Amino acid sequence: MDSRPIGVFDSGIGGLTVVKEIMEQLPNESIVYFGDTARVPYGTKSKETVTRYSFQCIRFLLEKKVKAIVIACNTASASSLDSAQQSFDMPIIGVVEPGAISACQVTKANRIGIIGTEGTVSSGAYEKEINVINNDVKILLKACPLFVPIVEEGWQDTEIARLTAREYLEGIKDKGIDALVMACTHYPLLEKTIAEIMGDKIKLVNPAYETAKSLKEMLHQLNIQNKAAKKSTYEYYVSDNPVKFKKVGENFLSKPIPYVEKIDIEKY
Repeated sequence: MDSRPIGVFDSGIGGLTVVKEIMEQLPNESIVYFGDTARVPYGTKSKETVTRYSFQCIRFLLEKKVKAIVIACNTASASSLDSAQQSFDMPIIGVVEPGAISACQVTKANRIGIIGTEGTVSSGAYEKEINVINNDVKILLKACPLFVPIVEEGWQDTEIARLTAREYLEGIKDKGIDALVMACTHYPLLEKTIAEIMGDKIKLVNPAYETAKSLKEMLHQLNIQNKAAKKSTYEYYVSDNPVKFKKVGENFLSKPIPYVEKIDIEKY
């Protein structure tokens, strides 16, 4: 048994969708979350800069005595996961590979759609992972940048969200895909709206859910899961604007966030 917490970080607030899945799938595990809200978004930064930011986030979480780390950010997973795994003596997983594996498992037509931020779509991260698994898959990409501000405003179940989703998704809906990866941590909050547009013949893949599932398997394999019935604890840290994080974060988690602490990430 290992009661140390899980460390989770993201460039901002979106990684809370991963946290929510960890809470549901691993209720015994405590979590320390860091959102790099002062330097969001990572998608516009170079690979070197994102890797430097990621290493700072990891060093902060290591100070919190975590037993494993989840990079709950598509851009950081694509840019820095490999080097982080080589540089730190700590189990570290990202969100890209679990989503890619699930998409390959659910597609029957070998045609997969990927929707994400412009940074994630242009990075090629999902195509790379999917092609490692199955290089016969045809991949269709679509950047949906307005989904992030819609979610952060709490407008995910509104006519604005539906009209935006229709504008983005109608073009790929009829291209023969039978799986659609929601390749941004904000997008699971729009799952109902996206499913409404895409119809029931297209399976939605939620990398946040798949990442929590992969984390559960990893903890079991390493025998570091927390089997105690003691109540889990959740800590939240940001590099800027804790008030906004608390307000928007409660929408993401569908539960109160008692306290958010601002830290100086540049010290790490």
